[in-house]
Amino acid sequence: MAEWFADNGLLLGLALLDGLAYAALVFMVAVGLNLVFGVLRILNVAHGSLFAIGGYTAASLGAFAAARGLPDWMALPVLLLAAVIVGGIAGPLIERFLLRRIYSEEPVLQLLVTFALFMILEDVQKLVWGVQPLHHDAAMRWLGTVDVPFGTDVIPFTAYQLYVLPGVALITLVGLAWFLRRTLTGRVIVAVTTDREAATAMGIDAKKIFLLTFTFGAGLAALGGALASPTAALVPGVGAGTMVLSFAVVATAGLGQVEGAAIAALMIGLGRSIAVYFLPEAEVLVPYIIMVGVLLVRPNGLFGVTETRRI
Repeated sequence: MAEWFADNGLLLGLALLDGLAYAALVFMVAVGLNLVFGVLRILNVAHGSLFAIGGYTAASLGAFAAARGLPDWMALPVLLLAAVIVGGIAGPLIERFLLRRIYSEEPVLQLLVTFALFMILEDVQKLVWGVQPLHHDAAMRWLGTVDVPFGTDVIPFTAYQLYVLPGVALITLVGLAWFLRRTLTGRVIVAVTTDREAATAMGIDAKKIFLLTFTFGAGLAALGGALASPTAALVPGVGAGTMVLSFAVVATAGLGQVEGAAIAALMIGLGRSIAVYFLPEAEVLVPYIIMVGVLLVRPNGLFGVTETRRI
């Protein structure tokens, strides 16, 4: 074991750091998807498109700011601005004019409608941004790199991926947990999640809660895409790949489980990253092997609970 660690310690350190950064991005998308499902009871296939549009918008705004001579540090607030714009515009439009019409429909129809929206948004991305890779890494360049000690080695790693991505994910997790448990609006959301009919009978406006929740979930997906934009080139289909991986996180954690999504994202992110360095042939398979392994033991996910259904 000591000999293996001496030969592969550096690769293992890189895998762990990359896995942590990747898990943070996947968590941002998965937690929004889980939150929306928990309240609206709709598994939104188009959630991945909001991730991609958030990334494209952030890269475009970053390039616009750089062209106007703004300093590189401005790229950081631009990422948040892009998420606010996409979530604040796309979220209410999709919920008000599409999802609100299918809340009472069968789950299969809901999936088909959101899948159709996903296909439409994929084409919209190509119409607006074309098919060439788009990349703007000013935020990552401005923060530079740091030396991370790992055993007897020192690993140079980007400060953006080491601090910003996990930091934002942690703030999101803690902030969302505090919001749902400690604020009146959060408790209303939990009440609607637990028993929609009883909450409505008590005078809660479920329509407003649905709109608020979906807009917030859309903003989280867009923020994930914006945070990913400095780390990799954006190409057509990036939303689809992230969406499928987010489904794996959601299924592993259990539908509607917000805190569980963080642990599941960490498991899948680290598993995928370790596979990239030590078993690249299995990179694509590892997240889904983890998901299947969990579901075989716990069909409702790690933190899911069996729900009673009215027939």
